[in-house]
Amino acid sequence: MLWFTWLAANTTMWMNDVASAWLMTSIGPSPLWVALVQSAATLPVFLLGLPSGALADTLDRRRYFMATQFWVAGIATLLCAVILLDRLTAPLLLALTFANGIGLAMRWPVFAAIVPEIVTRPQLAQALALNGVAMNASRIIGPLIAGALLASVGGVYVFVLNATISILAALTIMRWRRVHKESPLGREPLVSAMRVGMQFVWHSSRLRAVLLRIALFFLHSTALMALLPLVARALPGGRAGTFTVLLASMGAGAIIAALLMPHIRRWLPLQRRVLLGTVVQALAAVVVGFAPNIYVAVPAMVLSGAAWITVANSLTVAAQMSLPDWVRARGMSVYQMALMGSTAAGAALWGQVATSSSIQVALAVSAATSIATMLAAQRLKIDRGIEEELTPSHALRVPEMLEPPRPGRILVRVEYRIDPARTDEFLALMQESRRSRLRQGALEWQLLHDIYEPGRYVEQIVDPSWTEHLRRFDRISAADVALRDRRNACHLGEEPPRVSRYLIEQE
Repeated sequence: MLWFTWLAANTTMWMNDVASAWLMTSIGPSPLWVALVQSAATLPVFLLGLPSGALADTLDRRRYFMATQFWVAGIATLLCAVILLDRLTAPLLLALTFANGIGLAMRWPVFAAIVPEIVTRPQLAQALALNGVAMNASRIIGPLIAGALLASVGGVYVFVLNATISILAALTIMRWRRVHKESPLGREPLVSAMRVGMQFVWHSSRLRAVLLRIALFFLHSTALMALLPLVARALPGGRAGTFTVLLASMGAGAIIAALLMPHIRRWLPLQRRVLLGTVVQALAAVVVGFAPNIYVAVPAMVLSGAAWITVANSLTVAAQMSLPDWVRARGMSVYQMALMGSTAAGAALWGQVATSSSIQVALAVSAATSIATMLAAQRLKIDRGIEEELTPSHALRVPEMLEPPRPGRILVRVEYRIDPARTDEFLALMQESRRSRLRQGALEWQLLHDIYEPGRYVEQIVDPSWTEHLRRFDRISAADVALRDRRNACHLGEEPPRVSRYLIEQE
């Protein structure tokens, strides 16, 4: 049910993007205006991705997902009214495309968080590949429907159908019987949830490596998508149907690669998949840009689609595997922000390059820099693909109090007595501990060394409140417990390190 809903949601997205881009070639025909349609569609994800992810992690995901579909339906209805009243202008089209993109910004993190709820961890890569099939089937279905309606009855009917499909998708989600589990500690405040999400991403080295690669890939690969309406119009006999065929060819290539993804993963490790996919996509974009006719452009678009889904799926799976469920929507929203922010920036950048030079030059430069920057990223920031066990362990005993302390920040002190021979080992473990505590949501972290007793170290952790301190116990994973055991192994004495907690009264 959810897979078909995702297929419908992405179909409406492609129908909207195709119709908007094609309408812009008539009312704002410069390359920059056409490319800005892509920027307007994706920029909301960059601006609103983190709040959306925080809401998806704290609200009922079913209701939130359903609300996104009603939003998209409302924007499509508004577009219909504007077109029927003959009030559509280039700036207004960009504004409404931006508003439609808000629906995408709201929808993507919550769906990314829902998928791992439904499938087991070993099935996650295949489930995400299946979602790739849905996204790229919609890349075929959406443009075909939009192209047919544009060519026969006009753009207004594209948006009428969009509104209808979005409402039906919302009603389908309404039938899902998901039970929302409220935390006994209550709903996490939005600002705090956003802060914790950003902290988790920043202190996860693997996730940072994935974000760098996805941003570089989409910054350059979006050149082909942003300029494709103009490439299609420049081909012999170029019409709306030509644009549709090129998009559908890219979607077909992506579907083929998604179905072959298990074999591709076995043949190539993550690093090579990403680099090879980048090279193939870049070369295919150059071929499309210089193609003399559609018969040369179509096979190149198929290769571009196959390379695109290979890179995107590989990095999406790597991101998902780096995130526990409690912060999954926030983490994937940051991933989406990197993807869509680079897409929006790339569309504007390559549109400007095409305006000042030519479409062919823009595609050639984007291809060359894409390969060069990805090679540099592979050398500078290596993702070793090490997966941690992120499932909450509940192995540590939650501190009990008859009454919670007064509102205020909580200081936690952990006192260690370290064998001098293991000092270097302990300090290395404490660096890992720092990242672990901050990923869990701690506000501050410090390690103090007693200048009178060289073997005495005190770890200090500050939490925003007692409730947020207790939340960290729900977020401790099996990997965190293993880290604690390695840390305590450096501690001297029969008793474990002494833990004390304080309410910060004054500063």
